[in-house]
This record gives sequence, C-alpha cells and structure tokens, in this order.
Amino acid sequence: MSYLVGADASTRPAGERFRELIEAGGILRIPGTHNGMAALQARDAGFSALYLSGAAMTASMGLPDLGIITVEEVCFFVRQVARASGLPVLVDGDTGYGEALNVMNMVRSFEDAGAGAVHIEDQLLPKKCGHLNDKRMADPHDMAAKVAAAARARRHLYVIARTDGAASEGMDGAVARAQLYMAAGADAIFPEALHSAEMFREFARRMPGVPLLANMTEFGRTPFFTADEFEAMGYRMVIWPVTSMRVAAKATEELYAAIRRDGGAQNMIDRMQTRTELYATIDYAGYEALDASIVATVVPHGMPQREG
Repeated sequence: MSYLVGADASTRPAGERFRELIEAGGILRIPGTHNGMAALQARDAGFSALYLSGAAMTASMGLPDLGIITVEEVCFFVRQVARASGLPVLVDGDTGYGEALNVMNMVRSFEDAGAGAVHIEDQLLPKKCGHLNDKRMADPHDMAAKVAAAARARRHLYVIARTDGAASEGMDGAVARAQLYMAAGADAIFPEALHSAEMFREFARRMPGVPLLANMTEFGRTPFFTADEFEAMGYRMVIWPVTSMRVAAKATEELYAAIRRDGGAQNMIDRMQTRTELYATIDYAGYEALDASIVATVVPHGMPQREG
C-alpha cells in the first residue's frame, strides 16, 4: 500500500512502536536499509524494524564515515526509509552532531522525519567506525550530558547510548560508562566492537535488566553470530548495519564491469530485478489507482458573471 494513503499506516509515534517491539521479548532483528527500496524489501521479507547506518548513508553519498554529514542530510534518509516502509527506524546519530543543544535539535529533527530510535556514541570528532583503531573517547560525563539532553528533548524517541570504551578502557571502563549513561536517561546500551562470545556474555552479565544492542557488521572485530546466539548471550536487539549496501554495491560494481567488457548489460539480465518485480515492490499499480481515483475531470457548471 502506498505511504500516501496507506490504510495500515500507523498514526502512533514511531518511538512508541519501537519500544513495544523491545518490550515484547525475544531479540529484535533490525537489518540495515540504505534507501527506500531496501526498506521496502526488508519490510516485505518480514522485518518489523529497520536500521539506518551512518556508514551506509555516507558511503552511498561517496563519503567516508567520519561524522561529516549533517542532521538534515540524515533526515533525508530517515524520511525515505520511514515513509516507504511504515516501520519504526533506528537511526545512527553518530556523536550527536555537537554538544547538548545540538543533540536536542537532532532528536527533534529525527522525530519529525519519522524515526523511532536513535543511538549516540561516546567518541570525539572526527569519529571513526567502531571497529577501527585509535578512536578518541569523549569524557564519560560529557557523553552522559548528551544522553540527558536527548532524553529531555524526545517526545517518544527511544534513546540508545553506544559506548566504544571496551577497545581502549577494557570491560570495566565500558561497563562504567554504560552505567553512567543509563543513569543519565538512556533506554538501552550498545557496546561496540566486542570481539568474542565471552565479552558479549560478560557485558550482559554486568548490565542486568538493561536492553542491549549487538552489532553484527561484516569485516570488523566481531565474529559472525546469529540472532539466536546473541539472544542467548543476553541481547535484545541486533543490527546488520551496512550489509544491504555492501551487497548492492558489489552487484553494481559487477554490472559496470560487465557493460564495459561486453558492450551492454545483456549478460546480467538474470541478476536483475525484473520490471514486474520492481513494480510490485514499489506498488506501482496502487499509485496508478490512487491517481485515477482523485484526478477526475470536473466540468464547470455555468459561466462566472462579470461584476460592474
């Protein structure tokens, strides 16, 4: 159904719907969706929440993930993913785009764009992917102030605090940071770049009762675990942040190589979504029917009379 008039489009705030998914129990599987088409495909595959990765957004713009995009640029992605899918979206808020007041502006902007949740991290700019080396950490009390600002500004947004502390401060440092952020008003914690099942289990053991998010990114420090394995380790959410963009980018790379090599795309037809499949995904017929139902000829009755 078109998001323009979707009969199933919820009028309830996305943050409330995201919170209900967390409180329902089990582990919430949240695939990364780097644009509106990916969001539709993820929804049609049966997922109930989606993720917008800063790395995927910046890479799709031809930029590195160094915290250089703006709130409004992120909102462009939030709007298309949230509107296309109708699902609550967890958004990567990087370091909050500044200090406390900037974080408050980010929260309200993301809510207005349709986001259901956000995570902010305790790095300093220029921030890095959490699985890279030599990250510079913010003072934990400065980060706690950002978390408090986000909690104060939100109307419904679910606030997740990410800590990158394990790499440089060990488990004790990461847990201390997480406890401080929860006291500041976070709803959940995202411990980044843990690199063994033992680390995941220990963090969960030391944060009892706190909803935890696991990051199952490829080519990073974390070994491959399934959603069920993360659940068994004590986690309530898992994201696959850049996976959809990695697969799409590799396919596009192979397409351009084939066109260059073969003089056309004729040898890639079996790798393509057909026109029928595309139109079904984007509900082309639904839009046509909607247009036909409202764009009808109105015949004027009588001619207006001149005055004076």
